[in-house]
Amino acid sequence: QVQLVESGGGLVQAGGSLRLSCAASGNSFGITSRAWYRQAPGKQRELVASIAGNAYTSYADSVRGRFTISRNNANSTLYLQMNSLKPEDTAVYTCNWRRGGTGTDYWGQGTRVTVSS
Repeated sequence: QVQLVESGGGLVQAGGSLRLSCAASGNSFGITSRAWYRQAPGKQRELVASIAGNAYTSYADSVRGRFTISRNNANSTLYLQMNSLKPEDTAVYTCNWRRGGTGTDYWGQGTRVTVSS
């Protein structure tokens, strides 16, 4: 099993920055992608950014140019650097690991980000 623990959320003013972290433990063998999702109040969860095993990254149009996803393989940690934050970025952010061979998804508990105007 894989356990994901997120941190780094908080309250920030518009235009500010935050860096989210997702620390993983357990068996990482076969993990083919890692990603960040978010869910705003009253909205469905959406994919924010993902990084594949070959390090290819993908971003939602709403965050491209402002957010950067990265990973620390030695420490099994996933990061999301968020710059130029906007009030519409307010959401609970959750990290995700996918084991492609079995189609198994692992989720963190989420960390709340609130951006004030």
